[in-house]
Amino acid sequence: MALITISGYPSSGKSTRAAQIHDFLSSTSSPQLKVKVISDDDLAVDRESYDDSLQEKIARATLFTAITRHIAKDTILIVDGMNYIKGFRYQLYCKAREAGVRVATVYVLATPDQCQKWNDERGDGKRYKPQTLDALIQRFEEPSSMVRWDAPLFTIPWDDPTPPLERISDAVTTGIVKPPNVGTQITPKAPTDALRTLEHTTNALVSALMAAQAAGPLGGPIVLIIDTLEPSSNTSADDNSVLRVRLTLPHRALTLSELQRLKRQFVAARRKAVTLGSTEKGSVDWGEEGVERAFAEFLEEGLGVAR
Repeated sequence: MALITISGYPSSGKSTRAAQIHDFLSSTSSPQLKVKVISDDDLAVDRESYDDSLQEKIARATLFTAITRHIAKDTILIVDGMNYIKGFRYQLYCKAREAGVRVATVYVLATPDQCQKWNDERGDGKRYKPQTLDALIQRFEEPSSMVRWDAPLFTIPWDDPTPPLERISDAVTTGIVKPPNVGTQITPKAPTDALRTLEHTTNALVSALMAAQAAGPLGGPIVLIIDTLEPSSNTSADDNSVLRVRLTLPHRALTLSELQRLKRQFVAARRKAVTLGSTEKGSVDWGEEGVERAFAEFLEEGLGVAR
């Protein structure tokens, strides 16, 4: 459903605002909708983790893992943390788009002096060291409504008695769900035998073309038969070791060097797709039939023949 990112200085009242939002959404949402808060306290991340940059990275990774586990289309997930690095907020935004949920950012605004006062008054064992608090405030990267990963942005001053709970609710329940783009989609990876299948199928098709041409002139639609790497369990015993390739050829003699050149171009493009999982034209079928069909179309285009 939605991801609400709470951001603000340490000891600025973020947990108080997260609890208010949680209670309001829980009381106004349908029973089928879950509202959940994730915080450092829930993940047993203590304040000393922010004393050291390495431990802080581990704490941030722990939080992101928990977000990944709980984000869902039937859940409003409230991330109660400083989230003071804009790169981390962008990472959360990408995860939300990948999951197909709405996003909103709540910026709890308080002065450094007020945060220092509240931090000193804490008696629950969750106090930041003074030098850590100062360092975190200095490094804080303020959310901005001008950037897409912070929008829509709701700024709530620490002393505001009436936070915009209804507007936050509208944003996360009726706002626009941004579709995943290339940067946020999970791209399927090629199987481990993709290169082996690619080389075998393209070599077999080139060899079959040259053999057929040696037997007589070629031109127009033809059907070639090539051996497969592995027998298919979906075909009969007579057909499970061959592929039938249909393609249209020009009415002229083809040279081996011409076919090898086109094969190298096709294989080079597919090798890139092995790591990317896709091509400019979309997803890739890595099976032998898929490679055979794509290579046949590539040959027709390279030889100047349209289907």
